Amino acid sequence: MGQTDSINFSKLHFTHNKFVNNVFQQAVNSVKKTPDAGPDQSYLNGKSEDPYLPYQGKIIRNIFITTFNFDRSLRDTNKHDNSLGARIGNRLHKSSRKFVIKDDLFIEEDHPLNAYMMADNERYIRSLEYINDARIVIDTIADNPDSIDIIVYTKDLFSIGGGGASAGLNHINLDAYDANLAGMAQRLEATGLYDYTRSPNWAYGGLYRKDNVMHSFTDATVGYSVMSISSYTHEEESTEYLTLSRQLVSPYSRFAGGLTISHNEAYNVYFTPPSVFYGYEYSLFDGWAGYNIGINKLTATNNTIRDRRFLSLRYYNRDFTRTPYQVFNPITNTLNYDPIYNSSQAVLAQMTFFRQDYYKTQYIYGFGTTEDLPYGYNIAVTTGWHKQLSLQRPYAGLNASDYIATGHGDFIQLFLKSGGFLYKDKVQDGSFLIGATVYSRILFLNSTKIRQYINVSYTTLYNKVTYAPLSLNSAYGLEGFISDSVLGTRRLSLQLETEFFLKPKFLGFSFCPFPFADLALMTPENSPYSKSALYTSLGGGLRTRNENLVFETIEIRAYFFPVAPSNMKGFKIVLNTNVRFRYTSNYITAPDVVQLN
Repeated sequence: MGQTDSINFSKLHFTHNKFVNNVFQQAVNSVKKTPDAGPDQSYLNGKSEDPYLPYQGKIIRNIFITTFNFDRSLRDTNKHDNSLGARIGNRLHKSSRKFVIKDDLFIEEDHPLNAYMMADNERYIRSLEYINDARIVIDTIADNPDSIDIIVYTKDLFSIGGGGASAGLNHINLDAYDANLAGMAQRLEATGLYDYTRSPNWAYGGLYRKDNVMHSFTDATVGYSVMSISSYTHEEESTEYLTLSRQLVSPYSRFAGGLTISHNEAYNVYFTPPSVFYGYEYSLFDGWAGYNIGINKLTATNNTIRDRRFLSLRYYNRDFTRTPYQVFNPITNTLNYDPIYNSSQAVLAQMTFFRQDYYKTQYIYGFGTTEDLPYGYNIAVTTGWHKQLSLQRPYAGLNASDYIATGHGDFIQLFLKSGGFLYKDKVQDGSFLIGATVYSRILFLNSTKIRQYINVSYTTLYNKVTYAPLSLNSAYGLEGFISDSVLGTRRLSLQLETEFFLKPKFLGFSFCPFPFADLALMTPENSPYSKSALYTSLGGGLRTRNENLVFETIEIRAYFFPVAPSNMKGFKIVLNTNVRFRYTSNYITAPDVVQLN
């Protein structure tokens, strides 16, 4: 990497009624370039708060909001897409209302500017699913050097989307949604399924979500489906649910929490043999809340100290009223301990120590969309009580991450997770996971931008009682691996992927081909390391995305498994439309036991 080109914001002066030609460039704090590089070899890479630090403590006089439709660009707001598709889209799409964006602000008029809070707010707006990008720009006031105006620019995504999948005429799956209904931060979604082998043949589902209800930064969702694939059991089930979620949107926010209430039931709608089908019914109540300790003192003085302590408490109760007969032990006339199909309750308390600031960069998951990567630390200490069937045990755990941003543009996360239950003075279901994730600096091959992704981790599970064994069907295992026959209590994995972000586009779609190689070593339970088996996944694929659409990134990936279990194919091609297009992270998560798969 070569020199850094910086913009002197003190020399910039805008007014709210003057059309700003290039919001993107004026809001960029630094641009990395290779020596003698052209414009194709530049990309964002700078601390989010840097543009605002020269104005720290100045009074915010006015806040103005300008929203751009999906057919405009923050790189050149004088230009817009006038294609037939864009014109049709403009008739269907309703731009985000200004009052909706105003509700997403936690900076206020007549208050002193805090550079870190300003960067937090810009990042929060950019994280909204219907927003493509956002910039908050300073407008200096010539006759009042102690005050400034703020201009908030947002660019929408085309919010209407949908998709489908078909395996001939006997299986058709359809989905349609609007992620920003009427431009008012509402999501309405409907899904449908026709399957000849299913009884009944037709299935359906839907949800409604309102983001930031009444400026509370709380998102509320209600949904119902008879064809939902459970993230807990991985079975198709009927479910009705209500969720409330309030993130800690900034280190200066006070509260965060969430609530989920649901009823879930699995029916044998595909005539699966009874010995294979797991029928169940359960209800879930899961709530948590937390408070940012000492925040009143910090906000009262406009303090820029970013180290935080956050205390949270969680209670959940998953109550199975019908369990699969496979879990029942006919000899003892009791239920066996099962990692999924047992009723369970828990009360967990967590203290989180964190400091997370952010770099603005590009080409991590997106094709030029601004992405925010953290640097700093996050340490969560969890303790509490857990009950499963008649087994009641205290729990303690640790989840720690260190986020590093190098001066050359590399991003590194080091992570450690460990926990266990205490029963009769012995540790049960002890867990230990350590690893690192690396996103390399951007390299250039003419106009092609290249990033290398590396993930390495080691996991061990000891004195297993109720925990599920380690699996390769995991983010810490092998990409694309689907088999329940490879299980163990020690796992070592390495994931490598090289991404080539190409400059040419087709119909607004950008392309990223990539090769990958994953390796994993699995040790069976109660076996020495010498009994470990090595598994690999080799292949490549192609991602494509139109940055103006709310559609997820589309990915086609080919896998080759040189050593595959008998119940899994050694070669397969998968089309995936649920690939994230932007790096996301949270300051705080709900208290939980350590998850190893």
